Amino acid sequence: MKDFSEVLRELRKEKGLTQKKLAEELGLTERSIRHYEARTHRPDIDILIRIARYFDVSLDYLAGLKNER
Repeated sequence: MKDFSEVLRELRKEKGLTQKKLAEELGLTERSIRHYEARTHRPDIDILIRIARYFDVSLDYLAGLKNER
């Protein structure tokens, strides 16, 4: 199964977004997105929810627990 970092990267690339653009869309910093994708930091639950809503996926999918969006 994929982990959060891989899922986030895939979702971002599917939409054709740069890390900077995704950060702007979510109200985060580009540095935060870089850290999430590099597995050096994990977002808190509020940010996870914001990301899941933005990409219209479940938290389970985002966390890599389910393959179904």
